[in-house]
Amino acid sequence: MAVRVLFVCMGNICRSPMAEGMFRKAVRDAGLEGQIESDSAGTHAYHVGDAPDPRAQQAARQRGAEISDLRGRKVADQDFARFDYILAMDGDNMSRLLDRAPAQHQGKIKRLLAYSRKYPNLDVVDPYYGGPQGFEENLDMIEDAVQGLIREITGNAAPR
Repeated sequence: MAVRVLFVCMGNICRSPMAEGMFRKAVRDAGLEGQIESDSAGTHAYHVGDAPDPRAQQAARQRGAEISDLRGRKVADQDFARFDYILAMDGDNMSRLLDRAPAQHQGKIKRLLAYSRKYPNLDVVDPYYGGPQGFEENLDMIEDAVQGLIREITGNAAPR
């Protein structure tokens, strides 16, 4: 049975698809394909069906992750039962998820950066209204957290 991970931001066209892409790359690099599944979604329906922001696609591609195949979707009620990890990009989206999630699934909801060594429990700030540097900063944070998440899933987490 595969471990399932859902990455969540507001519109599902910048941060969460970048996180999904970098996570897919890390899973592939670790030889864990078939053991771990991932998806991404937004707390809002602003961009349902849309491809990731071109700046997000370019920044992820430069780091070896292709995300052009992803399409925006809104978090669905069944996601709370389906996924083992539901990882929000920031505190606002985490609060929205906790407000919607049934009590038995709230423990699955964390900030992505809870798995980061360099940026513990910070927000991955929305880069949408800024320039390319914001996407690069997001990816620095995401890459670090994704490695920590892989360690957690595979049981190789270093004691804190």
